[in-house]
Amino acid sequence: MNNEKQKSMRAIEPPQIYSVVPAILPPDQLFGPLFHDVQMNHVFPDSKTFADCYPKRAPEEILSLYEIEKHKEDFKLFDFVSAYFHVPEPITTGYTSNRSLPTTEHINLLWPLLTRGAESNCSMLPVQKSYVVPGGRFRELYYWDSYFTMLGLQTAGKYELIREMVDNFAYLIDTYGHILNANRSYYLTRSQPPFFALMIRLLAEIDGPEVFAKYLPHMQKEYNYWMDGYFRLSDKETSFRRVAILPDGSILNRYWDDLPAPRPESYHEDVEMAHYSSPFGVDPGTLYRHIRAACESGWDFTCRWFRDVDHMETIHTTDIIPVDLNCLLYELELTLSEAYKQNSFSDPAVYFLQKAEKRKKAMLKYFWHEDKQFFMDYNLALNKSTTVMSLAGIFPLFSRIATKEQAHHVHEHIASSFLKKGGVVSTLHESGQQWDFPNGWAPLQYLTYAGLRNYDFLDTAEELKKRWIALNDKVFKETGKMMEKYNVVDIDLPAGGGEYPNQDGFGWTNGIYLWMKNNS
Repeated sequence: MNNEKQKSMRAIEPPQIYSVVPAILPPDQLFGPLFHDVQMNHVFPDSKTFADCYPKRAPEEILSLYEIEKHKEDFKLFDFVSAYFHVPEPITTGYTSNRSLPTTEHINLLWPLLTRGAESNCSMLPVQKSYVVPGGRFRELYYWDSYFTMLGLQTAGKYELIREMVDNFAYLIDTYGHILNANRSYYLTRSQPPFFALMIRLLAEIDGPEVFAKYLPHMQKEYNYWMDGYFRLSDKETSFRRVAILPDGSILNRYWDDLPAPRPESYHEDVEMAHYSSPFGVDPGTLYRHIRAACESGWDFTCRWFRDVDHMETIHTTDIIPVDLNCLLYELELTLSEAYKQNSFSDPAVYFLQKAEKRKKAMLKYFWHEDKQFFMDYNLALNKSTTVMSLAGIFPLFSRIATKEQAHHVHEHIASSFLKKGGVVSTLHESGQQWDFPNGWAPLQYLTYAGLRNYDFLDTAEELKKRWIALNDKVFKETGKMMEKYNVVDIDLPAGGGEYPNQDGFGWTNGIYLWMKNNS
């Protein structure tokens, strides 16, 4: 081949194109041994701090420097991290609560302080519009928190902020295929309780039914995420990711995470627990997946997920078919049916209505416990109900799938066992975990209140609301804070349990307080 022909061929070769979009990796994968050493040496008191740090140089350069520097005699890990990472500063607003204000006025003053704009760094995944953070150590857009926050924003007339938050969730679905636990790279492998359809219904109350058609593609994508692999289930493969087939052929859902590894934001806690899990017959990878799946549930952590209610090492979340998750997917199926009715292509409306009816039938069969007269989670491994009574049992009343007789029995349990001086407890067992007795959480107060009202148990619902509002008011007057959770049994004591101190702020507490004060 002559030189002229070679030159001609080179001239028409397409240019090499290199992607300018970096691979999205969580910080434990980006920084490997450095990340492990920082977390296991407790360089920061909160594991989330280093997971939220962002590097001053390329990760591979920092790792190379670390391999050289760590062998030096005067090496200090904290100094190395300080030199090569931006460490998030504690969030300070300069705001001092005025405890003489009514609680409602205090909350309305907090909205601007809890609102964030578009932001990204190493582990923070960008969204396009503004959103409300929970508060405290939480700097991200959290999934299920946001629905309850939106209820308060609706009450406060902050409609544009609701629209922006819904758009952010739609963007996450378009970008990553699902709504993440929150917009961090270390949350990419899991979601949270699927409240997006209920957010769309809430927005439709503000902007009209055309909202359903607008967000139909996003709801459909979220449904596909939760139902991934349903078509491959059989008696030979009874579960795959978030779907499982029951003995009668019904398909229901569970919480899941694809990654059997320690959570970056709670790294040393998970690794240290794995060291103690072998006597319970659990290998580290399985333990990590069960822990991550429990985080997807939003109830992290509770004895709902434990084989032995007093030992978290026995966690087995992916063996459990949860009542609450399946009620939320029932709501999603109904909302999809409604959305397709609003769409030019309306044929799937009947299909999703049928899917919802099938799910309802399966839920009534597998979740209702005839002896306890209560809705219970279902243990897929043992093909029987779990033993822990929790407020997940109120979801069939919230979703209106319970019969009147079933609702009557659930109400009796709520009134006699769950309702305490400051509201309702999440479970009846005191395990030391934050989602168990004696703690009460704003979203479960709302769901219980709404579920009771759906079946005309108005007196109990109003009593619950009165006690919860009174407790919120009491703690605000004493501390100037709205808390993440409350001790509803002994209202003179703070809530306990969990992997971090009780946080103040607080998004969903603010939202539910405002909603309850303005709804009856």
